[in-house]
Amino acid sequence: MTKIRKAVFPVAGLGTRFLPATKASPKEMLPVVDKPLIQYAAEEAASADVDQLIFITGRSKRSIEDHFDKAYELEMELEGAGKQELLQLVRSMLPSNVNCIYLRQAEALGLGHAVLCAKPVVGNEPFVVLLADDLIRDDQGVVAQMAQVYERHRCSVLSVMEVPRDETDKYGIVETHTGPDGELRIASIVEKPAPGQAPSNLAVVGRYLLTPRIFEKLEQTSAGAGGEIQLTDAIAALLADEPVIAYPFRGKRSDCGSKLGYLQAMVEYGLAHSDLGADFADYLRRLVL
Repeated sequence: MTKIRKAVFPVAGLGTRFLPATKASPKEMLPVVDKPLIQYAAEEAASADVDQLIFITGRSKRSIEDHFDKAYELEMELEGAGKQELLQLVRSMLPSNVNCIYLRQAEALGLGHAVLCAKPVVGNEPFVVLLADDLIRDDQGVVAQMAQVYERHRCSVLSVMEVPRDETDKYGIVETHTGPDGELRIASIVEKPAPGQAPSNLAVVGRYLLTPRIFEKLEQTSAGAGGEIQLTDAIAALLADEPVIAYPFRGKRSDCGSKLGYLQAMVEYGLAHSDLGADFADYLRRLVL
């Protein structure tokens, strides 16, 4: 299988860092200017010709399903009011050929378990995993970049970036060596190592392109850090069977899983907004003077 057709979105987490905002609404529905985080991620996947979006959901996540569903009453109201621009916006959030599939993760057993929940739908195909709170802005999109790497090498690809050494305990950290074509091949990967124990400061960030063999490794993975089934541990086991490439992606990443990162993204995306950017920049200039 050469084309990446399926994307998995693990969205069952509780989002406790954003309480009370996330008490009844998923963190993935937090808006950045005028779109929720999950829509940015879904659009990134769809722009790479992915046509099956698989959402691994949990309790209190119904608003994600509603967001991508057809809103008959809203569309009728907009059409009746002659608001054609807004009507087209609502109708075109995703291309018409894209299907949304929702699977329930009954227990919060970690990212690895969430990915394993997608196995019945993914089957024997390569696929991508997107973490919506890693918001990455790039004209091409990181999924499309990684798909091109997969086309050349036919193996799993992880997006990576350098992080400060004192922040390695927040990420999966990889050790790499240079492969025959100049690509970075992962020699080892460890989940959230202390700065003094980290093999490097190269961190895996929110985008994974995985071969279906990962499911076999996940099924054999015991609970690790935090008592959860860690995707990092399964990838470490995968290294024994096939190469895994570390890909330093192009684009600006915002960590919307933290309050500060979320606020920074709001400012940056607000400044880049086609309708609001100039007025917002003027407001910020007046605010800081």
